[in-house]
Amino acid sequence: MKVDVLLGLQWGDEGKGKIVDVLTPKYDVIGRFQGGPNAGHTLEFDGIKHVLHTIPSGIFHDGVKNVVGNGVVIDPVILKKEIDALINMGVKVNDKLAISKKAHIILPTHRLIDAASEKAKGKEKIGSTLKGIGPTYMDKTGRNGIRVGDLFLPDFEERYQKLVEKHKQILKFHEFEYDLTELEPAFYAGVEMIKGLTVIDSEHYINQAINSGKAVLAEGAQGTLLDVDFGSYPFVTSSNTTAAGTCTGLGVAPNKVGDVIGIFKAYCTRVGSGPFPTELENEVGEELRRAGHEFGATTGRPRRCGWIDLPALKYAIMINGVTQLCMMKADVLDNFDTIKVCTHYDVDGERIDYMPYDIVSTEVKPVYKEVKGWKTDLTKLASIEDIPAELNAYVEYLERELHVPITIVSVGPDRKQTLLRDSVLV
Repeated sequence: MKVDVLLGLQWGDEGKGKIVDVLTPKYDVIGRFQGGPNAGHTLEFDGIKHVLHTIPSGIFHDGVKNVVGNGVVIDPVILKKEIDALINMGVKVNDKLAISKKAHIILPTHRLIDAASEKAKGKEKIGSTLKGIGPTYMDKTGRNGIRVGDLFLPDFEERYQKLVEKHKQILKFHEFEYDLTELEPAFYAGVEMIKGLTVIDSEHYINQAINSGKAVLAEGAQGTLLDVDFGSYPFVTSSNTTAAGTCTGLGVAPNKVGDVIGIFKAYCTRVGSGPFPTELENEVGEELRRAGHEFGATTGRPRRCGWIDLPALKYAIMINGVTQLCMMKADVLDNFDTIKVCTHYDVDGERIDYMPYDIVSTEVKPVYKEVKGWKTDLTKLASIEDIPAELNAYVEYLERELHVPITIVSVGPDRKQTLLRDSVLV
């Protein structure tokens, strides 16, 4: 068996949580491989909306193990709230969840440093979620971090205080005011909760599952264009959001990766600062935001909206080796007479169909093609055979341009509002 990978191809918020939830019955193990509680994976079923930040999106299905991999950074406070909410719903979390010993811990001071750093940047801020993600990954690469396995060591408190003292010096430099005594009780309560969970050597667990013939799905967070190496740097997240992140974030060898399922919206959104070539700062952008309920699941911030961007999608497909595509939120475009597709960029008078090195300081003008809208309420559709001809033409056009099959078309937030175009994913 090989590990299938599911990840976002844009700037996050593509709808990964929903598709993981839909596909989970096909798998035995769901593993998150990077990111932290800056993620907000939204699932909806039985008329209830659920937002997960750290826990993999297969948690609502029985008989499936959900693994938080070593590449994830964990905030004990947020994780405890998430688990408490699931337990209150009757979810048997302890039976379904396992945490990697090698996952790094977000301290209260990591969040304080995040806020101080963002404040110091002023107008040049990157739009951080202020969850302490970046500072935690910095300590990880700086070899100062605290891992889940350290929580069980007799000198954990000494390690914690040593790192906190280092953070206090950074906060002193920023002249940032704070009261750590208000934050630590919830942190320690979260630590005790984690110590009561199933904590594992996740790389061994995942590889044993593969070798025993179990089906494993790796769940990514954020999106390809936020990757620390290949995204719109410096307006990126602090981890590798691409398929390569599966290898480092779960301990999976490259030759063990199978299908790579790429998720994209039928249009584009972005939260926070950074370049966005097709952004619509007009009434059309407002209509997309309104129809798509485009507000961050983690931060609540309004998302920036724009038309679909094919050069960026082609880039993401190339970087990840995508084998299948899922198009999300097609229903948001129901009321448009015409839909625009960015096919090229105009950069300094040159027309290109790929993402260049620098779209941050270079002016990138989108070149559009118009396609006919479907003017149909897609949310009522029950089968792919019922989709309007205009939507089918749009999907087929995208397939020709992207050279990858679109196997799922999502027409609403509920797991039932998922139309299958191919039997590969069922």
